[in-house]
Parts: sequence; structure tokens; C-alpha cells
Amino acid sequence: MSGSPARGAIVLIAALFISFAATVATAAVDASPGAAAAAPAVPAHFDAEAATAAYMANLSTQARTRSDAYFQGGYWLILWDLLIALAVSWLLLGSRLSARMRNLAGRLTRFTWVQTAIYAVGYISITTLIMLPWAAYEGFFREHQYGMSNQSIGAWLGDQGKGLLISLIFGSVAVVAIYAVIRRAAKTWWLWGAIVALLLVAFQAVISPAYLEPVFNKFSPLPESPLKQQILSLARANEIPARQVYEFDASKQTTKMSAHVSGAFGTAQISLNDNLMNRASPEEVTAVLAHEMGHYVLNHVSKTLVFAGLIIVIGFASIDWAYRRVQARYGRRWEIRDVTDVAGLPLLTALFGLYMFLLTPVLNTMTRTMEVEADAFGLNAARQPDGFAQGALHLSEYRKMRPGAIEEFVFFDHPSGWNRIHRAMIWKAENINAPDIVAYDATHSPPSAPR
Repeated sequence: MSGSPARGAIVLIAALFISFAATVATAAVDASPGAAAAAPAVPAHFDAEAATAAYMANLSTQARTRSDAYFQGGYWLILWDLLIALAVSWLLLGSRLSARMRNLAGRLTRFTWVQTAIYAVGYISITTLIMLPWAAYEGFFREHQYGMSNQSIGAWLGDQGKGLLISLIFGSVAVVAIYAVIRRAAKTWWLWGAIVALLLVAFQAVISPAYLEPVFNKFSPLPESPLKQQILSLARANEIPARQVYEFDASKQTTKMSAHVSGAFGTAQISLNDNLMNRASPEEVTAVLAHEMGHYVLNHVSKTLVFAGLIIVIGFASIDWAYRRVQARYGRRWEIRDVTDVAGLPLLTALFGLYMFLLTPVLNTMTRTMEVEADAFGLNAARQPDGFAQGALHLSEYRKMRPGAIEEFVFFDHPSGWNRIHRAMIWKAENINAPDIVAYDATHSPPSAPR
């Protein structure tokens, strides 16, 4: 529920290309250094409910109140992202700035595709500039307010500049490609345009680990250690084609801990940030990486692309229908023509942003379902239920740990922390007599007193 959805509502085609929605989902697990709890003591008959409660007791009322406030505030950000995006689109259309940008591009060159590229550069630049104050609140000031950012304003602006440059390059290419399809097949562009958009997203999924992520962070091979060998062994056992584990310097930006196994179509990169290495226990690191490997092994990238293709086709068909009706009523006032007119891009993005807003529960459910699958895979692969529970506890810094059922269905793109701990303890109960579980419990203490 961060910047990507908001930017997607403003820059439709750019977001389809440069967003990380089609890459393997990243499981961010964050908390203060003391949040991870030791394993609960094992009674004669292991009680998963009591063990879950013991882990949850490590969170103070103050800590839970703070994380609840942060996460619930994100519900409103979803709405405000949409409203601000709609306002920006209305501004570009109502002031006829979009039409003037199209006219200027037409005067500069006679080549239609170059005109489209010129318009795209102007559009992305202007919308990014207009949205900068809101992006600063959402991504910088609010993150500092809740103690989740380590960045100075200068460093944050530097990352925004890098993001803008990537948007200008890849977003402009995407806009040119989509409008070439629209002009060639104006009546069925929603189908062919969706195919092109999906191909661009798939291309991004492949190049992102090697070419886009290093723009923002430095990736270095993880120093040799028994933990690294355990991670690589886990990868080999699950036929993941990665021979190296990379650590990236996320601590310069955030306090959050994260890891991912990214890539697609025979490529894979195992990465974890320095916060995870510096603040998590070895069993937690293993559990988190096993979860991320689950996304790769279970083909969640491919499944996401299929689902995204369906969403894009339906979305493009819907906005084609809506665009024609809105343009018929306001087109003369805004000086935009039919759907082939690039000056109508703000209207397309506004309609698509509204469509995606309405699909929030559907999109969250799709992602959350895959996260549950990866959780189950990770538990069975790593056999670290307590490490997994520690990772879920780290979510307590920025996620509401125990929401209501409807609240979780609508707003959560990952299972709640309580659900994750509970499932881990159920798994442990079913494997309580296994030698590795017995050995772990014999060397670890019960949870500490509530903070």
C-alpha cells in the first residue's frame, strides 16, 4: 500500500511497465531489534493456541497501537491516492494542458510515434512534479513519523529522481507501443493493447533484478558462512537456478527487513537486505528465504502474469467503453478526440485508476492467497516454525497483527501476523516429535515478558 499503486493511478502505461507487481512478491518483515521472541516452551501436549498467544504477548499495547495506527492510516491513503490522481487528470484535461502538449509535439515533428514519445515525456514529468508533495508526505514524512525511514530528504529526492528517469525511459516506450496498437486497431485495441502491456510487464520481471533494482541499492555477494550455505542448499533442493546469495544496503533507506527471490523464465536471484542480516536470528532468515523460494517454485510469477493479463484485458475493455462516453460529452471542451488521441491519456489513466481502486479486495485476495501458499511451502522446506513466527512478529512494526475477517479480506495483501504465527504453531504441533524440532526446543528459552 505504498507508492506504486498511487503512481499507477497517474501514469497508467508507465506503471504497467515499471511496477513490480509482476515480479515475485517481496515479503517485508520489520520490527525493532528486540521484537523477535524465543521459542515457546514445549509442554507435554503442545498447544498451538497457547504458543500463538505466547508470541503475541511479546507485543506491548503501545507497540500494537502504533502499528495499528500506521496500517489503518494506509486504508485512507488508498482513497486519497485515487482522489489526488483523479484531480491531476482533471487538471490536465480541464486546463487543456494535455491538448497543448499534444499540439506542441505535433509542431516539433511529423512522425506520429515521436509525437507520442514527446507527449509521454512531458506527461510523466509534469504528473511526477505535481504529485511530488503528496509523494513526499506518503513516502518520506509519514515514514519518518513512524520511525521506518533512515533517509535524508536529499537521499529521498535522489531516489525519486532515479525513479523518474526509469519512468521516462520505459514509460515512454510503453506509451508509444500501446498507442501504436490503439491507432492500428482502434476498435479492438483493448485486447491487443493488453497483450503488449503484459509482454512489457514480463520483460520487466526478467530485467529487474539485474538492471533496475541495483539503480537504488548496492548488491554484494553475501560473505561465506554456514547460513549462506544453508540458503544455497535449500535453493538447490528446490531446483532454484541460483548459485549466489546477494545482500543489499536497504538500511540507508529504511528500517524494514526484506528478502526476495526474483526473476522469471529460468532466471533467479536470491537477495536479502542488510536489516534482515543484522537484526534477525539465523532461523528467521532461513524461514523468510524459504518463503520467498516458495513464490519461485510455485510459479507465482507466471500465475501473476496470467491474472494480470485477465485484469488488464477487462480493464482496457471497460475504459474503452467509458472513454468513448466521457469523450463524447467533454471532448470538445477538453480538446481531446477519440481514443487514438494521445491527449486523452489523462482520461485513460483516471478511468484505469478508478477501475483498480474498485478491484482492491480482489487484487489483495489474489496476492494474499499466494502468500499463504508460500508460507506453507516455506514451513515445509525450512522446518523453522519458530523462525517463521519471529518473522511474523516483525510485521508488528507496520502491520495490524489481528484484524477482523472483513478488514483482512479487503485491505490485507498478506496474511495478518496473527494468522501467520498461528499457522506456524499448528505446523509445529503436527511435527512436535520430529528430531529437529525437539533439538531446537531443547536449546531455546520461552518467550520474554511482554514489552
